[in-house]
Amino acid sequence: MRQKPEFSEKREIIKFIEENDVKILNLCHIPENGRLKTLSFSATNKERVQEILEFGERVDGSNLFSYIEPDKSDVYITPRINRAFLNPFSATPTLNILCDYLDENGKPLEVAPKNVLARAEERLYSSTGIVLKALAEMEFYIISKNENETLFPSFPDKNYHESSPFAKFEDVRNEVLITLADIGIPTKYGHSEVGTVNRDGLTMEQHEIELLPQRLTEMAEAISITKWVIRNVCAKHGVSVSFSPKVALEHAGNGMHIHLCGIKNGKNIIVGRDGALSEKALKMIGGVLRFARSLTAFGNTVPVSYLRFISRKESPMHVCWGSRNRLALIRIPLWWSFKGKIESKNSCRRTFEYRAPDPLADAYLLFAGVTVAVDYALKNSREALRIAERLHVEKAGRKQKMLLPQSCFESAENLERDRGFYEAHGIFPRKVIDKTVERLKGYKDKDLWIRLAGKPSKIEEVLRHYLHYG
Repeated sequence: MRQKPEFSEKREIIKFIEENDVKILNLCHIPENGRLKTLSFSATNKERVQEILEFGERVDGSNLFSYIEPDKSDVYITPRINRAFLNPFSATPTLNILCDYLDENGKPLEVAPKNVLARAEERLYSSTGIVLKALAEMEFYIISKNENETLFPSFPDKNYHESSPFAKFEDVRNEVLITLADIGIPTKYGHSEVGTVNRDGLTMEQHEIELLPQRLTEMAEAISITKWVIRNVCAKHGVSVSFSPKVALEHAGNGMHIHLCGIKNGKNIIVGRDGALSEKALKMIGGVLRFARSLTAFGNTVPVSYLRFISRKESPMHVCWGSRNRLALIRIPLWWSFKGKIESKNSCRRTFEYRAPDPLADAYLLFAGVTVAVDYALKNSREALRIAERLHVEKAGRKQKMLLPQSCFESAENLERDRGFYEAHGIFPRKVIDKTVERLKGYKDKDLWIRLAGKPSKIEEVLRHYLHYG
């Protein structure tokens, strides 16, 4: 039985359910916190299945979005027929269908993060003809209890691309790759990462799954489903997983680096005629740098996100860009230039890498913010090019560089300053910005890391608190 069947009509789903003895139909949806949610139905009654596929169902929006008040909380989830897959973790034959959110009038729910991103993408395309694509590097720690003495020990910061038996969870990671392919999530590769932590009877081993480029709405959805798959595969193997930006004080944190390119008329606009960065790419980089401090409100959403910046374990701290520099906020990875022409139609092999986000990011709002930044840059070319020139590390040398925020509180203040740009053209609803600021300031972490300086045990308490967020 194919785990990723192709459907274009409701009757095809009904036929598939009957022919494959599917017992459960799940309507799955992705709310504000990015975790895949599930509403389950018996699939044994054909008429009931037809009704579900036609109407979807009502759900309590106030428990899914902080932007929705309890007194007007009903929203609809409606199935997307072309986004169905067999649940690879269910012992009972189960079909999952991803859903969209609709308001009381059957229109796309304004505050749903996916719809915010859709408006941003539509605005960029209508004004420039450009479609942004992205791929995400998902870093995570697999966690298990130490039951026996390790025969092949690993060492901190030395685990990059390690193989078994030194990499303990290579089989878990490879099962994630296979499962993602089975349900229609294209991946680039997987490997062990630098981090390894052994303490308190636990082993924490860092890994990475890199996804293949997709349009931003598709990539944001893929990020949520990938985290769902990773957690379920780990549970199947009796281990846990953490996507926290920082799991231990002296060890590498988890990032979610984003590679970006722009496609116009089937061509990647990142590359100039001479094979170097194009002027449009420089403008795009300038735009992301211009909004870098407020973008952390969507890409770095918990206090430990900022400890990752401060610790400088291959993570950025300054707003700057450079070639291959892993401490820069934006870097230009190697492009296979010696191969000559490598781009095919709609190809995204050549990118620039935005290194601030972490796996607890709100991917939809982050990508919407990046899209706003790119749109602004292409309309304000001189400013964007000046920013790119001024913040190029190879040219700026030892000049004082602007820092990224050091706390959720500081990130919220930057979002408040830039909110007019995000709210312009109705892209970000005012209440989404309001609630984002409220949530970030609610952590009360303005000087948290200063207060905890020299108190490693207190810092470890904070790290444990966020170990299983996201």
